[in-house]
Amino acid sequence: MTFFNFKTSITKIAAMVLLATASLTACNEQSSKTIAMQGATSSKGQQPTSMQLVANYPNRLGIYQEVTLSADLSHLSANQKKMLALLIDASKIMDDLFWQQAYSQDKKTFLAAIKDEKVRRFAEINYGPWDRLDGDKVFLTQNKDKAHGAEFYPKNMTKAEFEQADLANKDGLYSIISRDDEGQLITIAYSEMYSDEINRAAAILEKAATFADDKEFANYLAMRANALRTDDYQASDFAWMEMKNNPIDIVIGPIENYEDQLYGYRAAFEAYVLIKDLSWSEKLAKYAQYLPELQKELPVARKYKAEVPGSDADLNAYDVIYYGGHSNAGSKTIAINLPNDEQVQLEKGTRRLQLKNAMRAKFDTIMLPIAETLIVPEQRKNVTFTGFFANTMFHEVAHGLGIKNTLNGKGTVRQALKEHASALEEGKADVLGLYMIRQLLEKGAITEGKLAEYYTTFMAGIFRSVRFGASSAHGKANMVRFNYFQEKGAFSRNEQGLYRVNMDEMTTAIDSLSRLILTLQGNGDYQGVEDLVASKGIISETLRADLARLEAANIPVDIVFKQGKQVLGL
Repeated sequence: MTFFNFKTSITKIAAMVLLATASLTACNEQSSKTIAMQGATSSKGQQPTSMQLVANYPNRLGIYQEVTLSADLSHLSANQKKMLALLIDASKIMDDLFWQQAYSQDKKTFLAAIKDEKVRRFAEINYGPWDRLDGDKVFLTQNKDKAHGAEFYPKNMTKAEFEQADLANKDGLYSIISRDDEGQLITIAYSEMYSDEINRAAAILEKAATFADDKEFANYLAMRANALRTDDYQASDFAWMEMKNNPIDIVIGPIENYEDQLYGYRAAFEAYVLIKDLSWSEKLAKYAQYLPELQKELPVARKYKAEVPGSDADLNAYDVIYYGGHSNAGSKTIAINLPNDEQVQLEKGTRRLQLKNAMRAKFDTIMLPIAETLIVPEQRKNVTFTGFFANTMFHEVAHGLGIKNTLNGKGTVRQALKEHASALEEGKADVLGLYMIRQLLEKGAITEGKLAEYYTTFMAGIFRSVRFGASSAHGKANMVRFNYFQEKGAFSRNEQGLYRVNMDEMTTAIDSLSRLILTLQGNGDYQGVEDLVASKGIISETLRADLARLEAANIPVDIVFKQGKQVLGL
């Protein structure tokens, strides 16, 4: 991989400033990691300009319910507890790095400019002045609309300029696009752009490895530290896939590309620190063996399912004790399916990590009240934690099915579908997850619950997810699915505004939408996906009114965490 390398710190500072504030003609150089503020610029010796809640902005400051993120650590050794504290320290650095990728203003300066405590907390949750669960609307004065490319690209860069530029690693996951001193587009590797933070995080991971009781986990930590320094993550991804017995885990680094809504190329920094639930993981292990068989049975033409998913995939349940960076911004992830590297997926499959304690918190706090408000009374009993857990798990499993490379020479699906790739992939995982549950129930592999539970819980889950807005990849996938299912009669709405799942029509809609999505992916049909998102990735007025009923009932949209070493007693 070849990147433009800066030889002096002065040049590096200039490149960072150009990236964050391309339209400014001058700025104060404070340090190599200070980026000029957008809208509310402060200079040395001056207080930052105070920012206020945008006039007439909806009262959304209370949409998050705080829960304590904890787990039973009594079975861990003294060394393992020391290691956990270090893993949280490294994760906090990922949190700081994501802020830089999401918003150009220095975090401390930005938050200090917000006088109202509740507004400040809302800005902290959203990693900037945009409401992530309301289409990235600006909620603070003196701020502009969020750039689709976040801080991964110059603000004054056009798509035409980017697509015509001859750049190394143009669509690379681990680099940003900036400008050189002459204004030409260049790529800068993350390890160069964020060298100070990267080196600190890597050193912490290496120290944590010395406390690891599990040798495979110690090896992974050392390899991940090297990956951070070199921007080459594949070897550490393979090492992560080979770990089977470690009771502690961490997902750390630039992982998902959802923050890059311009092209979906750049990965954002995040972290999860995890404690394995051994008893639950044992129950889940049996499902991985069915993946090759389920791939062959997908409801699509044979050529779209010719790829063979890795047979070494595994399913496990965890309690998560720390979220950092992208994973902690706005809506909180309750399941993980990684690695994203297509080659690793084809050779080794993926690991599906179900975050059980976070999942239970969302079910109790959000899902049950939604069912009471929007589902017909006779079907409310079908909304169960068993259904919620399984739907979430098989969504992640389904990422490993289908097709990763186009059939007509357009490269990977991600490359061909650009900014639409993530939304379509999330939509695929939703419907194929339901398809897999139905198949496994018929095979007798799933013995808990009945199909009506999984379908009805999924329906209630749509309302939960739709409240995250339609701007993110998950949000667009939610709306496409909701509108498609409605069009196919998978559910109906009565005069009281209560929804009923229609079992046969739901099954038919699942299969037909699966077929459509897999075909679009295999063909690398960018225009077809764009048309689908444009026609169905919208929230209707009727649905808006129903979602307003959830707000009126004071049902939280999502959860936030009281978390960290102090909470855990580390």
